[in-house]
Parts: sequence; C-alpha cells; structure tokens
Amino acid sequence: MVSEQLNLIRNIVAIIGNGIALCLFLSPTPTFIQIVKKKSTEEYSPVPYLATLINCLVWVLYGLPMVHPHNTPVLTINGTGIIIEVVFITIFFVYCGRQKQRLVIAAVLAGETVFVAVLTVLVFTLQHTTKERSLSVGIICCVFNVMMYASPLSVMKMVIKTKSVEFMPFWLSLAALLNAGVWTVYALIQFDPFIAIPNGIGCVFGLAQLILYAAYDK
Repeated sequence: MVSEQLNLIRNIVAIIGNGIALCLFLSPTPTFIQIVKKKSTEEYSPVPYLATLINCLVWVLYGLPMVHPHNTPVLTINGTGIIIEVVFITIFFVYCGRQKQRLVIAAVLAGETVFVAVLTVLVFTLQHTTKERSLSVGIICCVFNVMMYASPLSVMKMVIKTKSVEFMPFWLSLAALLNAGVWTVYALIQFDPFIAIPNGIGCVFGLAQLILYAAYDK
C-alpha cells in the first residue's frame, strides 16, 4: 500500500515536473522573438541552449527502457526539449552576425552529436544489463545536467560587470529553479542519485541567478 502511494505521488510530481520543464525549455521564447524582430542576437549567448541540448540528449538515452526502466517522464520531456532547443539554436545561428560564433556553434553541435552517438553504441554493445547502463549513463547525465544549470554563469559574470540584467532572462532563471526543485523531489521519493544530485545543485544555481537579478534589476 505504501509503495503504491509513493508511486502515485511520484507520478503526480513527474507530471508537474514535465509541465515546469516544458516551461523551462520554452522560457527563452520572448528572447528569441526579440532576436527575430531585431534580426540580431546582440550580446546573448548560445551557451545555455547548447548545454541544454546535450543535457536533453543524454537524458533521453537514460530514460530508454533498455537503460533505466520505468522512467518514461524523463524520456518524454527531454525528447520534447531536444526539438525546442534545435529550433532555438537554429534561430540563433541564422541571426548571429559573427561568422566565428557560427563556426563555434556548428563545431559544438557536431561534437555533441558524435559524443551521444558513440556513447549510445558503447552502452549497448559493451554493457548488457540495465544496472550497468544506468550507472554509466547516469554519471554522464549528472555531469551534463550540472553543466546546463551552470551555463548561465558566463551571463552572470556579464551582469556583475555591467550591473545590468538585460541579457539574463528572468523567466529562464525562475523556470530553472522551479524545474530543479521539482525533479529533486521526484528523485528523492524513490531515491535516484543521478537525478537528485544535479538537480539539487541546480537549485543552488537557480537561486543564485534570481538573487543576482534582484540585486541588479532596475
């Protein structure tokens, strides 16, 4: 009975988590509308979107039943995230006026694709149980999830330097904090360290961004 109740609570939290994660992925939409209108990326950075893309790619791999069973919410929301991030990165690439930055974006995208492809092949050829696959892919997911949450650090540095939050979207920071909080709860109900640890760290990064926003918002 207790186990069934925990599963029910976990599923409810997962649904809430999926909704908040979708908001997180879509939160830069006003920024990209502005980019399209101005036909310029100005001083916005592509790093958060590239980091989010690789994060979603490895989490989709982690959510596959052959890697980690009973993790469908992780699979579905990150699959959706891949589509959204590809759209955002494409827009950024089109309206980026610096050729050097375009080359960097293309190189990072190629590197991410190759990395995930090689990881997938290695996991399914060298490891033969879900326990082994969950461990290896889970560790990698932890690393990239922390990188995703930490990716705005470059923007935070600019905020401190310029004393302006113009290029640090508020809704992205808020959604990141809420997303990290909900997925931390999800992971703690039936303890999954690979989801709990990076999202716990994400809570710290998200809170730091909001504090910075409050300090420099004019």
